[in-house]
Formats: sequence, C-alpha cells, structure tokens
Amino acid sequence: MSARILLVDDDPSILKLVGLRLSSAGYTVTSASSGEAAWSMIAASPPHLVITDLKMDGMDGLALFDAIAQRHPGLPVIILTAHGTIPDAVAATRRGVFGFLPKPFESQALLEHVEQALRLAPQAVHQHPFENSGLIAVGPAMHEVLHKAQLVAATDASIFITGASGTGKELLAHAIHDHSPRAKHAFVAINCAAIPEHLLESELFGHRKGAFSGATYDHPGLFLAAQGGTVFLDEIGDMPAALQAKLLRVLQEREVRAVGAVQSHKINVRVISATHRELEAKIRAGEFREDLYYRLNVVSLALPTLSERREDIPELANHFLRDCAQRFGKEVKGFAPAAMELLLTAPWPGNVRQLQNVVEQAVALATTPLIPAASIHSALRSEVAPLTTLDEARRAFEHDYLVRLLRLTHGRVSAAAQLAQRNRTEFYRLLERHKLDPKFFQTDAAASKDTPAT
Repeated sequence: MSARILLVDDDPSILKLVGLRLSSAGYTVTSASSGEAAWSMIAASPPHLVITDLKMDGMDGLALFDAIAQRHPGLPVIILTAHGTIPDAVAATRRGVFGFLPKPFESQALLEHVEQALRLAPQAVHQHPFENSGLIAVGPAMHEVLHKAQLVAATDASIFITGASGTGKELLAHAIHDHSPRAKHAFVAINCAAIPEHLLESELFGHRKGAFSGATYDHPGLFLAAQGGTVFLDEIGDMPAALQAKLLRVLQEREVRAVGAVQSHKINVRVISATHRELEAKIRAGEFREDLYYRLNVVSLALPTLSERREDIPELANHFLRDCAQRFGKEVKGFAPAAMELLLTAPWPGNVRQLQNVVEQAVALATTPLIPAASIHSALRSEVAPLTTLDEARRAFEHDYLVRLLRLTHGRVSAAAQLAQRNRTEFYRLLERHKLDPKFFQTDAAASKDTPAT
C-alpha cells in the first residue's frame, strides 16, 4: 500500500512544491501549515512519515518531534532546515530525529531520505502479517503485541492472552493459529465461563455413552477434535478448581481420558488461553492454581484497550464501515469529520467490539454517503455524553413537560397553563424560554377556543 506522508511547513509554496514531488513518486501526501495542526492530524490518524520545517511560529519542528517521540516513538521524522540552522538540525538528529535536509534540496535527495526512513520503519508502512485476520495496528501499542505474536506463532509455546472484554482476544488467538505450522488443522474455541461446570469436563475431554444422565452417545471432546491444531480456552480464569487439576494433568501428560472411559488418548494440540481477569489476584486468593497458570503462561500477550490505542480508531472504524456497507448493500463512503471526532473521543468501555457495533448501527441506518455525527451520537447513546448537570437535567425535563402539555391540549395555552397550575403570563414566559410556539400544536378549533375575546 502507498506510504502516507505528512508534510508540515508554514510556507504554502514549500507545501505545494514538496507535495508534488512526493505525490509524483507514488506517496500519499497530506499537508499541515503549522505544528499544532500537524499534531491534531497525527492524533486522528498517524502517517508513516513526518517531514517538517524546523522554524515555524507556535509549535516548531523540534517541539513537534518531541511530541511525536513521546506519543509515537516508532514514527520517523525528517526535518527541513534553512541556511544557518544546520547546527540545530544536528542537535535534533542526536535527539532521535531520523534526518534533516537543508533548503534548497534536490528532489533525488528528498526521495532517498524518504525511502530510507520508510525502509528503517517497516512496521509503519507494510501490512503486518495478521492484516487479513481483521487485526488492525496503526499505533505502537498494537504493533508491539502483533510483533510478539508473529514471533511466537511459529513455535509450539503455550500462549496466555490478557485483555478487557471486547479487545479481540479470540481474534488474535485465531490469527496466531492461522500463521502457525498447525494452520491446516482445526482451531477449536471454548468459553470456560459459558458452560455449566458439570458439562465443561465433558466438552473438553469427551464422554462415553451412558457416563451420566443424558449421555446418549460417545462425544470425543474438543481436545481430540483439535488434534494437530489449536485449542483456545477463553475466560480460563472462570474454570472450576476441580477441573483446573484435570487440565493441568492433560497438559503435563499430553493425553486425555473421556468421562466414563478407562483408556486415555494421546493428544497433539497447542493451547492458547485468555482471560479478562487478574489471575495473580485469584492465585493469591487460592481460586486459581499457580502451577496451571505457569503451564499456560509460557508467552504472555497483553491486548490494550481501545482507549489506549486511539490512533487505531479511524482505521478500525473505516474497516468496519466498508464491511458493513458491503453486507448491507449501502452506498456509504465514510464518516463526517464531526462523526470521526466523536469516535476518537468516546470512552469505549466495550472496546473494539463496541466500536464495531456502533459503526454497524450507523451504517444500517445511514441515508447519506457520509455518516453524520448525529448517527454516532445515537449509536453511542449515553456512553459518549458526560453526566448532565442538575440545571441541564431540569431544563430538559421542563422542555419535554411543556411539549407534552401542548400536545395534550392541542396548543391551547389556557388549558395547558391550567394543567400546569400556572397563570397564562407565567406559562407564556416558560414557552418563550424554551422557544416553543403553541401555534404549531394547534388545530383550527383549538386556536379559536384559545383566542382571547376582544
């Protein structure tokens, strides 16, 4: 895919000239005329490379670099310098700036710097190996997780995934399986919290016909069903204590014995487990076996919450939008700027799963090519809005109460005032305060009844 470059300069002619050079070389270029504008653009959607002038009013190139280095440490920055500022540029390079170019510069020199910067930061440009699995990583938080996942996928090590609900634990587990030597065999997932305790052992290890009431057939169990592949144990922290001991024995001996059976079967599976709970606390409380924890947790992957990877939100939201638009047959192309701002600032307690649901609802109800902010507000409901003050709540109630009265009386102010136990003068003041015109609620008969005699 084309690398995205953000060009920052307070000189419009430089923006135009350098932008044309980079665009003609096949790069996607966006421009900002100040450091402050560039920082806002980076927060919304980080580019693959930033090229910035050194001397600018307000946030200059070095201040912009410092902000980038703190928030996006993997994002390369090239600084453009005028004559006389080369010592500053050298100092900046020592601080971590990728490189600098003195003005005026040749097009070839610019392109060579750009190519080298992008080549030395491959994680920012190239698709990560799990791209086709639906996992999206723009910022460093998710890139770090996927880099570790890529390294461990080729091994047979047990993997322990932690993360809040909705962060994509099963999606990551499936992606690891798909990029492992076991990819041609089954990926079998089970939620340990969703199955009753008395049935969980049977689901995992199988049972023989007649082993218990309701066992009317032989069931091989998920471990045997995943032979040669991967077993994903979601919400492992909710596994009953008695079953924890049996799982530990299975992992140690690499064999399972079905409920009601006398023979064991050798298994060849990889185990990936996940939880949203703090298992260390459960271990201290004696609710989870420490030896099982260390058996499962050979390599640990911690998924960040969506609020910890906000730079990924635009890419995630557009990915979900394209998918929903195709499924629903909608001609929806993107989000209005105000809508994207809402997505970027929402609290997201439900993480990526909640974002997907919000986008899906907005696309399903869309009537325009761009999703407006109102649709996102509606989908988020009360989650995006802060708690209202008492005055705001009282004013909203008063407005709705007046509307109900006017509808009930068909706009007859005398009748509405009487129901509210207020005199007409005071009631008219209330209507004026809320900019409510009773004539829009009136029928002709109601209007004539409420017209004072002359």
